[in-house]
Amino acid sequence: MHSPNSKDSNGQLAQGFKPRHVTMLSIAGIIGAGLFVGSGHAIAAAGPAVLLAYLFSGLLVVLVMRMLGEMAVANPDTGSFSTYADQAIGRWAGFTIGWLYWWFWVLVIPIEALAAGHVLNQWFPGVDAWLFALLSIVLLVVTNLFSVSKYGEFEFWFAMAKVVAIIGFIGVGFAVLMGWIPEREASGLSRLMAQHGGFAPNGLSAVVGAFITIMFSFIGTEAVTIAAAESNDPSRNIAKATRSVIWRIGVFYLLSIFVVISVVPWNDPQLTTVGSYQRALELMNIPHAKFMVDAVVLIAVASCMNSSIYIASRMLFSLGKRGDAPTPLKRTSSAGVPRAAVIASSVLGAGVTLFSYFAPAGLFDFLLASSGAIALLVYLVIAISQLRMRRRLQRQNIELVFHMWLFPWLTYLVIAFICAALAVMMATPEHRTEVTSTIVLALAISFIGLVTARQHGQPEKASLLRDA
Repeated sequence: MHSPNSKDSNGQLAQGFKPRHVTMLSIAGIIGAGLFVGSGHAIAAAGPAVLLAYLFSGLLVVLVMRMLGEMAVANPDTGSFSTYADQAIGRWAGFTIGWLYWWFWVLVIPIEALAAGHVLNQWFPGVDAWLFALLSIVLLVVTNLFSVSKYGEFEFWFAMAKVVAIIGFIGVGFAVLMGWIPEREASGLSRLMAQHGGFAPNGLSAVVGAFITIMFSFIGTEAVTIAAAESNDPSRNIAKATRSVIWRIGVFYLLSIFVVISVVPWNDPQLTTVGSYQRALELMNIPHAKFMVDAVVLIAVASCMNSSIYIASRMLFSLGKRGDAPTPLKRTSSAGVPRAAVIASSVLGAGVTLFSYFAPAGLFDFLLASSGAIALLVYLVIAISQLRMRRRLQRQNIELVFHMWLFPWLTYLVIAFICAALAVMMATPEHRTEVTSTIVLALAISFIGLVTARQHGQPEKASLLRDA
């Protein structure tokens, strides 16, 4: 009952993603409201030194994706790192990280829906924002209930629009900075080093705080290994997407944020109110800046909401296949879509969306805090799983076609770095609630996972690789 490869007459996913779908899905995973809206808070906290926070966050993601890619190319699976944790660490680990990851993406649904509702309410103030938020979820649930190829097509064009918008922003920004556009002014590189307190006006501790904020934006990159399992050549598609993560982060994050901080003073009060990209366009005297950014944000949040429903449903489906979620969740339609998992995840996301409007604000904030450190826990589990799996494969003299660099030293470095980041979060008052809430939730789920393993008669079955 527990095998990830167990067969079910009505429980097989369709291989409907084309290579271009997987490529765009891997790009779309890191371009959301966190980039267009949330980056303003990181810049306001760290100043121009926010580039260091984005650089270190990007390096961490690149290394984690390389480790995950090693495992996923060798064994493509819809459960991705949850399945690998199950095999390499123990069933309780796969159970815990799978449910935590599902919970994270269920909470992303209302976050993106609220952003969509806010934008649409500004355009059509006669309709309440909560109604727009709910309708946006319903519409995107419908796209997820079709065949996976239809979902891939929707997401392909969502992602294409985001890519075009960011490349256009970078192009206009560099043209302004180089003085190629008349009557458009920007202070340029001098703002980074000499103005408004220099490169790191609030010290390196602010850079650490910004790093923690930025990590929330990067989670989603790893979801390509989930999607690729529904393509015709998963190993090749995973390897290709994993190799491209370096330039994706470099272009979409580092270059675009460089343009922003070259144009907007880090202490501009509107950074955290109107958003970094809108403020940059306003200071470059680009007409209709607010409408353009709102339109892009609406596309971005719709894309992220679409992906959130997809990722949450596939993780729930994988948990069901492994016997770690109710049996109906592992069933699929004739088109190979896990409709029960899609509906269950979406209904809960819609419920939390309504909850955020009509319940006391503190309760919704508490729910969000419970997911605050999940990204780092996911990355930590990926690193530990890769470390143990690789050692087992080495003893079996199995040669990998895609592997982590400088093993095991870079893997150890990533583990140490993540542990240090969690310790810093625990020691920082503004992040302490996030990490403690996440750890308490993780411990509670782990306890359930251990009980579940014992009920299945596996009290000490740590993994297939327990001796690694």
